[in-house]
Amino acid sequence: MVATGRAAHAPSQASNKGLERLDPPRPSVEDVIQKNMKPLRLLSVRLPINVALLLLPAIALYSSAQDTPAPAPKTQAPDARSRLTIEVTGGDNNVPIENASVYLKYIEERKLLKDKKLELNVKTNREGIAHVSGAKPGRALIQIVADGWKTYGRWFDITDPKQNIRVHLERPPKWY
Repeated sequence: MVATGRAAHAPSQASNKGLERLDPPRPSVEDVIQKNMKPLRLLSVRLPINVALLLLPAIALYSSAQDTPAPAPKTQAPDARSRLTIEVTGGDNNVPIENASVYLKYIEERKLLKDKKLELNVKTNREGIAHVSGAKPGRALIQIVADGWKTYGRWFDITDPKQNIRVHLERPPKWY
């Protein structure tokens, strides 16, 4: 009985013949993908060459157009009308302060890029007046530093290009 049981479970020659009837081997998924990618590789190599050949006449026209001298750019002188005036006086007698450093700082806001910080430095003349040409309207920090006087700093709203700003400085406290 034991021998017959083994014989029943052992593969017979008829089942070996059945193995020959299996479907023929097919390529794997990776093989199919690689075969389909070959035309894409050729396209990726040939495409930049074709684009370069198409753009070559346009580049030649552009370079020949640049060989002709361009008209001289117009330099824009700062308009005398857009000049901010800062008058600096000090003390009880409102004496004009000469040679005081005036710092004008403002931020140019941008939508896409980081805000741009701009600074202008000017000095006062003998009458204590500093002229800032080309000052843009908006909020600006004005700082004034002068020898023998308290440092001054305050935010101002510049609305008019011909605006006059008056600043009064005080003496520092005495140290004993």
